[in-house]
Amino acid sequence: MRVTGVLTARGYNIESLTVARTMDPTLSRMTIGVDVEAHLRKQVIKQMNRLVNVLQATDLGEGPAVIREMVLMRVRATMDNRTAILKEAEIFGARVIDSTLEGFALEATGATEKLEEFVGVMGSYGEIEVTRSGTVAVSLDPKKLRLSSPVLAAQPKSSFANSNPMMES
Repeated sequence: MRVTGVLTARGYNIESLTVARTMDPTLSRMTIGVDVEAHLRKQVIKQMNRLVNVLQATDLGEGPAVIREMVLMRVRATMDNRTAILKEAEIFGARVIDSTLEGFALEATGATEKLEEFVGVMGSYGEIEVTRSGTVAVSLDPKKLRLSSPVLAAQPKSSFANSNPMMES
């Protein structure tokens, strides 16, 4: 709540929010995509790092990083469209999760732009239902593997990451 409160209080639109446990069961990582102008990124990072329950916030837009999203989709398909849908899914690297007489359940991962194109292509075949995961990211910078000094045991622990700019802990 504090992390999102800092962002929304300053009028930043949160485009994506993903939270999951880390290898340390007492810590969670948040990946937050925020529409922030480049010259304000450092200020946002400083504001996040001031929060008591944030171990470390970083901008993953500053260096090499892998940024991905997942889409789960149901596609209603007539018998005539089934082969074409499967070929399109293969082109986009999607997996068939389930197949019924009514259609398919597909899973695709990749860059947000690629997935938006995939959704558009599948929508051209008829009725679809889409669920998206939100962005997740990991830095490829070897320096970012280490956390800063640990937080005192009495303080709640969590970590923070943002994807647009990307911040991680």
